[in-house]
Amino acid sequence: MTSLLPSFSPLPFPPHNGNLLPIEKKAIHYYLAFYNNNSSHKLEMEKGGLWVEEIECGNGAEGGQGRDKTGNTRGDLSKLRYGLVTGLAAVGLAETSYLTWVKLFGGAVSCPTGGATCSDVLNSDYAMVFGVPLPFIGLLAYGTVTVLGVWTLLNTGNQAREEDGVVGWLLLASTTAMAVASAYFMYILNVKLEGASCTYCVGSALLSLSLLLCTLKGFTTKDIRNVVSLQLLVGASVVVGLTVAFGDANSAFARGDIDLPPLEPEVSTSSSPKELSLAKHLRSIGAKMYGAFWCSHCFEQKQMFGKEAMKYVEYVECFPEGYRKGVQIAKACEAANIQGFPTWIINGQQFSGEQELSQLAEASGFDASKVAN
Repeated sequence: MTSLLPSFSPLPFPPHNGNLLPIEKKAIHYYLAFYNNNSSHKLEMEKGGLWVEEIECGNGAEGGQGRDKTGNTRGDLSKLRYGLVTGLAAVGLAETSYLTWVKLFGGAVSCPTGGATCSDVLNSDYAMVFGVPLPFIGLLAYGTVTVLGVWTLLNTGNQAREEDGVVGWLLLASTTAMAVASAYFMYILNVKLEGASCTYCVGSALLSLSLLLCTLKGFTTKDIRNVVSLQLLVGASVVVGLTVAFGDANSAFARGDIDLPPLEPEVSTSSSPKELSLAKHLRSIGAKMYGAFWCSHCFEQKQMFGKEAMKYVEYVECFPEGYRKGVQIAKACEAANIQGFPTWIINGQQFSGEQELSQLAEASGFDASKVAN
């Protein structure tokens, strides 16, 4: 018996003695895989009294997936990569789910690095894109990547392998959009929000970049042209979309339509003996709290002390005349180089953001253990 298929040929199925018997789809799949990958694995199979070489594809045809230099099958490496993608995306999904919940239902964001800047960023004009909360958009993005990764891990048959290329391109488009968007948000964070600290933003940017790198690992040098073209298209679309969205967000400020009267909410909590003692101690050493009437974290800081203790805290309002176009920050705040709210100055040292009372006690040298409850 002779083989119908030569080792190489420009024709898919060259004629043998003028005739070519029908070959089942499975054999065609093997041959095309060989034609594209030039794998050296071979196995004879019989069809209608003739022998046909089964050509195994190096990227995972049934019966032989090909091996790398370490002896691992490429299918195993693909599973490992998709497992990593799924795990990273799941972390991002959990993060954006939490932020979406806070954004939709209110409350302060628990910032791992302390202070109030995470909530400030979440409540800024840049936290909405065309009226949709930014964390919710991130939730959809991470959710999409998670679903694609899980689908690939759970489907290991031939059809899944054939569709693996489609999933790869979908992942590339998704992770490229996420990485470009994260880079844009880092620009916003450092330029528009004047270097505000946001642990969740930085974490999401690192996750997006890692997902993109994992996805790119699944492509070869032969795909460079298509990869670059897709990334340029997706990246440009994301940048243009965000620029338009954030341009709308800033339009009110650009037109000078913002006019906030200096109305400060009343502190409603009651003070304990420790809070009263801490407030008196802070006043005795000349500590000051700088804030703005519209700052939610300034109000939350006051609520920690309570209405009785706040009578002793030396509070400096940085916008006593309200906020509108052309209004300057109070001279006392400018002289103290206040960059955000609230800011404490204790013994000549600045403490930015909302502080726990225990932190203020430690910074000021207050011994709360000597105060009776």
